[in-house]
Amino acid sequence: MKARGAVLSRRNAHSATVSDWRMLKVGDTVEVVKYAHVIAAGRVEEVSGSGNVVWLEHSGPGVTEEGKELFMKSDGVTLRRA
Repeated sequence: MKARGAVLSRRNAHSATVSDWRMLKVGDTVEVVKYAHVIAAGRVEEVSGSGNVVWLEHSGPGVTEEGKELFMKSDGVTLRRA
């Protein structure tokens, strides 16, 4: 039987905040968080060379508008793997 802490830490590692956006790959699924609220979710379409800008293609249930959106670190958003 696995220890409860080991299971929880593995789960948290999967949804961990991505501090270096340059590590994201095209097609990765992420959530955009601002003020502790998920404001968008989708697949990474492009990441700037500096790692400060990411283009996201919206996806998932409840998405009413298909399209792409740009997010910048300077706007105070964080990304976490979905």
